Amino acid sequence: MTAETAPTAETAGCPARVPLSGAEFQTEPAVLYRRMRQEHGTVAPVVLDGDVPAWLVLGYHELHQVTGDPVLFSRDSDLWSEWDRIPEDWPLRPMIGHKQPSILYTVGERHRERAAMVSNALGAVAPAELRLHAERFADELIDTFCARGSADLIGDYAMLLPVRVLARLYGFSDEQGPGLVSAMNDMIDGQDRAMAGMVHLGTSMQSLLADKHAAPGDDVVSRMLADTSGFTAEEVAQDLMVMMAAGHQPTADWIGNSLRLMLTDSRFAASLFGGRNSVAEAMNEVLWEDSPTQNVAGRWASRDTRLGNRHIRAGDMLLLGLAAANSDPRVRTDGAALTGGNNAFFSFGHGEHRCPFPAQEIAEVVARTAIEVVLDRLPDIDLDTSAEALSRRPSPWLRGLTELPVRFTPTPTLGGTTR
Repeated sequence: MTAETAPTAETAGCPARVPLSGAEFQTEPAVLYRRMRQEHGTVAPVVLDGDVPAWLVLGYHELHQVTGDPVLFSRDSDLWSEWDRIPEDWPLRPMIGHKQPSILYTVGERHRERAAMVSNALGAVAPAELRLHAERFADELIDTFCARGSADLIGDYAMLLPVRVLARLYGFSDEQGPGLVSAMNDMIDGQDRAMAGMVHLGTSMQSLLADKHAAPGDDVVSRMLADTSGFTAEEVAQDLMVMMAAGHQPTADWIGNSLRLMLTDSRFAASLFGGRNSVAEAMNEVLWEDSPTQNVAGRWASRDTRLGNRHIRAGDMLLLGLAAANSDPRVRTDGAALTGGNNAFFSFGHGEHRCPFPAQEIAEVVARTAIEVVLDRLPDIDLDTSAEALSRRPSPWLRGLTELPVRFTPTPTLGGTTR
C-alpha cells in the first residue's frame, strides 16, 4: 500500500496508533517511518508515553503545509483537546508546554516581535568571538582526556561543549555549565527527571536575569533585557530556557552524529587523515539522514480540517516529523546519494517558528569547530567499538548517541597554550 492509497480515517475506522517509543524507534527510526508511511500515508496516528494520542506528519509537502499555515495549524498549545487528561508530572510535558509564556507558544504579531528580539540578541554575537570561545572550550575538554589515549566523545566532549559556549555568550559563569547540562539533558529526554530538569533550568535563568538587571554586560541576556518591546522578566526567562535547550542538545547531537558518520562511513574517511574538506559535507549529510531533531511537538489544529487524507479535528496535536519528511521518497529519489550543498532539509524547521537564522549560524560554528578541533588534536582517532554496538538515547524528540568510544595515540595537553 502506498501513501497515495492509504486508508482515510473515515474508511479505516479507528486506526491503530503507532508508539513513538520502543527498540525499533530507538535503533531503526528510518525503517519505522518508512513502514508508517506505507501503512498510514503521509500523516500517521501515533501514541506517546501515557497513551496520549497525536498525529505524526511524515510527508515533506504536508509538513511544509503545516509549518507554513500558523493560523490553521497553530503553535498555541492551549488549543490541545487532551489537556484535561494530562497529569502534572507527565514526563513529556516540558517539551509540549502548557500556559508557558515562551516564544514557542506565542502566536501572531507578538511572536514576530519576540522572534526579532531573540534574533537581534543572537545576531550581535561576533563570529570571530564565537569561534574563539568554541576553540578554547574544545581544547580544554580535549585536554582532560588526550593523554590517556581513549575517550567517550559524547560524555567527555559533545555533551559538554555547546552549553559551555552558550553559557559564555549568555552571561553564565563557566562553573554553572555542568549543572545546566544535566538539567537540560533530563528535560529533553522526557524521562523521570524531566520536571526536575525544567525546574533547575528555570531557577538558573531567573538568577541570571537578576544578575544582569543589576549589572548589564556585553552578552545575549543583557541585550534581551535592553529590548524596548515591553517583554516581562518571565517572558525573557522562558525564552532563555528555550534558547538554551534548543541550542545545546541538538548541537551536541549534531557533533556526535557527524563524528559517528566520519568514523564509520568510508565516504568521509579522508577527513580523518589530515584534511577538513569533508567536514561540512558530513555535517550536511547528518542533517538529512540522521537529523538530531527527529520530531517536534507540535502544532494544534484550530478547526476541523483535512491533511494527507486524514480528518484532523480541532484541538488535535500534530507532531512535526522532521526526520521522516527529510526521507520522503517523493523528494528524496536516491537516499544513498550524498546531499552535498542541498539545504532543503527540515532540520531547522520551516515557517514563522523555524529556528532563527542567527541561532542556526551559532550552532553550525560550534559544531564545525568542535569537529575540526578533534581532527587537529587527535589525527589518528578511530572507533573503539563496532558501529553496530553504538546505541541511542531514549527520546521521542532527539536522536543522539549514548556514547561514542574512541582510541588514539596519547598526546600532550595544551595547558593553556595556543594550538
